[in-house]
Amino acid sequence: MAEPVAHNESVKSRPTPSRPQQGAITPQGTLAVYEPGSGKLLGEVRVSTAAQVRETVQSAKAAQTEWARKSFAERREVLLRFKDLLLQRADEFCDHISRENGKTRNESLFMEVLPVADATAWYANNARKLLKDEKISLHMFPHKKSYLRFYPRGAIGIISPWNYPFSIPTGDAVAALMAGNAVVVKPSEFTPIIMEKTRALLEEAGLPRGLFGVVQGKGDVGAELIKAGVNMIVFTGSVATGKKVNVGAAEQMIPCVLELGGKDPAIVLPDADIDTAAKKIAWGAFANSGQTCASVERVYVHESIAKPFTEKVAELARNLRQGEPNRHDVDVGAMTTQAQVDIIKRHLDEARARGAKIVAGGEIKVTPEGARFVQPTVLTDTTQDMAIIRDETFGPMLPVMTYRTLEEAVKLANDSSYGLSAYVFTKSRAKADEIANQLIAGTVMHNDTLYTHAAPETPWGGVKSSGLGRVHGKHGMRDFCEVRHVNLERVNFPAFWYYPYSRKAWSTGLRVYRTLLGHGLSSKLKALFGKH
Repeated sequence: MAEPVAHNESVKSRPTPSRPQQGAITPQGTLAVYEPGSGKLLGEVRVSTAAQVRETVQSAKAAQTEWARKSFAERREVLLRFKDLLLQRADEFCDHISRENGKTRNESLFMEVLPVADATAWYANNARKLLKDEKISLHMFPHKKSYLRFYPRGAIGIISPWNYPFSIPTGDAVAALMAGNAVVVKPSEFTPIIMEKTRALLEEAGLPRGLFGVVQGKGDVGAELIKAGVNMIVFTGSVATGKKVNVGAAEQMIPCVLELGGKDPAIVLPDADIDTAAKKIAWGAFANSGQTCASVERVYVHESIAKPFTEKVAELARNLRQGEPNRHDVDVGAMTTQAQVDIIKRHLDEARARGAKIVAGGEIKVTPEGARFVQPTVLTDTTQDMAIIRDETFGPMLPVMTYRTLEEAVKLANDSSYGLSAYVFTKSRAKADEIANQLIAGTVMHNDTLYTHAAPETPWGGVKSSGLGRVHGKHGMRDFCEVRHVNLERVNFPAFWYYPYSRKAWSTGLRVYRTLLGHGLSSKLKALFGKH
């Protein structure tokens, strides 16, 4: 568990005479956190040592032994209390998330707090069903009875990002906890405080102390977590870091799930409702200041409707209200990190230098105090070889390209090293389904954007450089478990393949299998022993 800076506090707010670089470790061994919307110091957390990381993991594993013995109903009771407490304190959590991360007050509610509350309730109410024994029907050995059974892995390590510092790690954590695991989270060094508040709320709800641990620091602390004895790693972040996590997990012989971002395309067909497409694509591009792995980062619109679509989406971008995130009347908040502002500027400058036109936005503002804002920006005349089309920008940039044929649009959409989400806008559900079969992505949405990460029933993850594995839903929850095959005897059936070997046994076995496999008699044999 992260060591607090002050007695009985995990976070300490105070003015500082000199300002360290955001995300850097201070001389006092803390991470200082500054509000992206104002530049004000929000608080500090103590950086964990390697010994403290190991201690936190061991404490989590010790607590997990007893937690795993509890029934689903007992675990459910604790997590539903957490859900209730979270809803009661939604205003407090939204206020903090807006200040620490820079997303707007409404986005803190609808994209962080409420999805976690909903996911907690869903996992709490469905874990028993999702993890019940799964029968396997044996076609060739009907005298046996097989099951898959799901057992908690132990301690799940979660290395989480700064763009959704509450919903991403907490959503995965509640699934892991309901499956009977312990959890240790290493939050981003840019947004470390919210996990301390989450830990405190879980323990207030009745979660055993130590079962949910938090370790704080930069990448070296994440590397220590992988080596500290956890039984699985869930990582969300960049491709470069994800590759290192993958190697580290392989060295420890533990599984890992990697969600590594995207360059998600939207295809707008000629029959699409332009107003709907523009509205939902604008939200998909600019929500959380574009700092979403599933953001719409490139749009392919049919040339016949390109002009009215672009005019509409540009009008929407120009009318968005940007400012201090912690207000209800602000649509677009601040950029969480300066490094991301630098990437956006580089992509934007290169696109303009190569002929792209800005039809809305384009302004980047960084105040002397450290507040960071990038205007929602719409670009035209972009080309497939520009960085703003090919590389993950992770900012409120919406480059628009045109196409002539659907085949061309699908080819352009798939022409990416990423494959997280993709979006199709058309009035035809059949056409959308047809295109979904051709797009290379973990999720394809029809006439909408973004929100499926908040649907706990659906698996979340990508292909290609967007990562490995899935979280959420049945598949994600079962990944937090070891799968054990249990094979039970139903009838004592003398077989011909045991010792002693003989020519007769060889001939009998070959004759039996030729008969069964040649004439489909295995089903009759199965019927002889009754239903599974």
